[in-house]
Amino acid sequence: MADPRATDPAATDPATAATGPAASGSAPSAGYAQDLSRSLSLRENMLITLSSVTPASSVFIVMPAVIRGLGGAAAVAFALAAAVGVLMALCYAELSSAFPVTGGEYAFAARTLGRSTGFALFALSLLGGVLVTAVIALGTGSYLGVLWSALDGKGTGLAVIALASLVAVLDIRTNAWVTGVFLLLELAAVAVLAVLGFVHVDQPVSVLWTPQALGGAGGDVLVGASWGLVVSFTTTAIFAYNGYGTAVYFAEETRRASSIGRVVLWSLGITVAAECLPLVGVLLGTPSMSGLMSAASPMSYFLLERGGSTVNTVVSLGIAVAVVNAVIAIMLQSGRLLFSSARDRAWPDRVGAPLASVHPRLRTPLAATLTMGVATLLVGWLVSLDTLILATGSTLVVVYVLVALSALSGRIRGTTATAPYRMRGWPYVPLGVVAIMLYVGYESVRADWRPIAIAVGMTAVGYAYYYAYLHPRRADRWTMPDPVREEDGGAAG
Repeated sequence: MADPRATDPAATDPATAATGPAASGSAPSAGYAQDLSRSLSLRENMLITLSSVTPASSVFIVMPAVIRGLGGAAAVAFALAAAVGVLMALCYAELSSAFPVTGGEYAFAARTLGRSTGFALFALSLLGGVLVTAVIALGTGSYLGVLWSALDGKGTGLAVIALASLVAVLDIRTNAWVTGVFLLLELAAVAVLAVLGFVHVDQPVSVLWTPQALGGAGGDVLVGASWGLVVSFTTTAIFAYNGYGTAVYFAEETRRASSIGRVVLWSLGITVAAECLPLVGVLLGTPSMSGLMSAASPMSYFLLERGGSTVNTVVSLGIAVAVVNAVIAIMLQSGRLLFSSARDRAWPDRVGAPLASVHPRLRTPLAATLTMGVATLLVGWLVSLDTLILATGSTLVVVYVLVALSALSGRIRGTTATAPYRMRGWPYVPLGVVAIMLYVGYESVRADWRPIAIAVGMTAVGYAYYYAYLHPRRADRWTMPDPVREEDGGAAG
């Protein structure tokens, strides 16, 4: 991939590259101004981060696809994904402690791999964020429809997007507590699954490592499946865990942000437990593996079989709450991503200045957040759910490879030398991530080449914009100032 360092002296020297003009472009600045409110504790940051991961939404919306494809071996796919998650979390922890910038992954890549790759990753993250939010929101109706059939439709999902956008512009501490309350409700919902499964164990433990698929003339007979298929579904399982890196998006609003790596690692650990326990419970406790795999909604099938219609209704309501919670959390993240890009002067001033503004009372990026809300509404309205799911399929493969390469390059070039957190096992950890994700990508392409092609295409759009607009104006565009530090006055709320 092309890198501007060959023609951009500022990009070759980490110390020089970290200094650039302020968001207005009027004068050089040693770093970002503390415009956002630094009022979150590490615990409050974790509440939003876990809400972005949304374990219940993953269990009820993402996990069923893996169960239908692999049967009991879905447990293996999620175990492999957890191993990848640990390696990725170590990379995120080091990078986020070195660059506690609300831009997240692109802020890592731009400062370690070059500005062009940073913008390409930004484009992928922005477009991917819109698509993922739409996918999650459009799943709301299927769970609220249990209570009232009129709610089972696209309109419900669009209403959730609109509501989440309005909530996301409130001050960050209000959002932390709103998402925290919702998080407790969704964790209670997945706990019901786990309990029902472990008190009604009907399947042998060996089912957890036996790949199976539905076959036969009627498509209802269990047949053996390949381990390559297990690896290909690992991509989906990785997606179910994704979001623990969201903590860095709120680093500029978090006190003791130098410890943000701890939030990343704890968030992953809680996520794995909250998703794997109910998964194992369902796989061992289902009365029929073929019935579970052939059901249109495996989790509803399990709840009806083991808990009855009342339990299914109550849990479905909890999942609807989880979906709303996830959309709020991801909207918070997406708004800050767009805000950060505008602050880094990625756009013409007429567009960028409003997007880089912060509401004087709420101390939130109001314009950027509402813009992302409108974009997500349009996508959810105009694009079918099947197309959205396809488009989000392999986005994380590209993101994780670039984040791992950022962790590798950061140590080699010295750009992460000031990171308070240093991962153990470097360089084997990031190299392991790259190797695993390339293999996962290979198996994914064998299963269906379209998702990875879409992800590569979105990344290419980012490179194209960078070289067409930003690179010719590189003296005062996309300059990557220093992260704001609490010791430099960033603690003011």
